[in-house]
Amino acid sequence: MKILKWVWRLIWKVTMWFFIISIGLTVIYRFLPVPITPLMVIRFFEQTFDSEKEVRFRKDWVPFSEISKNAPQAVFAAEDQKFLDHHGFDIDAMEKAWENNKKGKRVKGASTITQQTVKNVFLWPSRTYLRKGLEAYFTVLVELIWPKERIMEVYLNVIEMGDGIYGIEAASQTFFNKPAAKLNRNQAALIAAVLPNPRRWSPAKPTGYITGRQSWILRQMNNLPPIGMGI
Repeated sequence: MKILKWVWRLIWKVTMWFFIISIGLTVIYRFLPVPITPLMVIRFFEQTFDSEKEVRFRKDWVPFSEISKNAPQAVFAAEDQKFLDHHGFDIDAMEKAWENNKKGKRVKGASTITQQTVKNVFLWPSRTYLRKGLEAYFTVLVELIWPKERIMEVYLNVIEMGDGIYGIEAASQTFFNKPAAKLNRNQAALIAAVLPNPRRWSPAKPTGYITGRQSWILRQMNNLPPIGMGI
């Protein structure tokens, strides 16, 4: 009985500390820049212990007001066109992905910008049920505490945009030798086009597929409402 009580006390304490830390971090990151993410740490060690890879870490946080309006518009068009309407989950896309999975078809990502932000800021790359459960929890938490503008701002500053390149400022400087504030529509769409696999594709050397995807993103940008300060 004593062991059972001790186990329950331990579970209770761990659970309470998890909620305190997770809610506390979410509140802190509502206002302060995210200094580093689990994915950044993992990629750094991968590069360090791979003799064929260059150790590269480029990340510069910039506030939303110093990012070209073309950048959020491009990722809005490319990654999550229901971003302004949903509360973290695109239910229709999730249902389609589930049906395709049951039929053995290629599953198209149903992950929203909020979910991608959560995965980058708080979690690690994995497809386990534990990770999925934590992703759902943090997605609800972030949508409750952060406004849409903050979600987009954090997303643009932490997302992987190349091998060792994180955030829109580092990507803009690396690929176009200019600050994120100066990105034009074509450049922003090109960066957004490689986001599904930024270590395979590069805005500096776009393939035919990427230029085609860029053109599609540009058309979608024209059809969507402008996204910017005050969202």
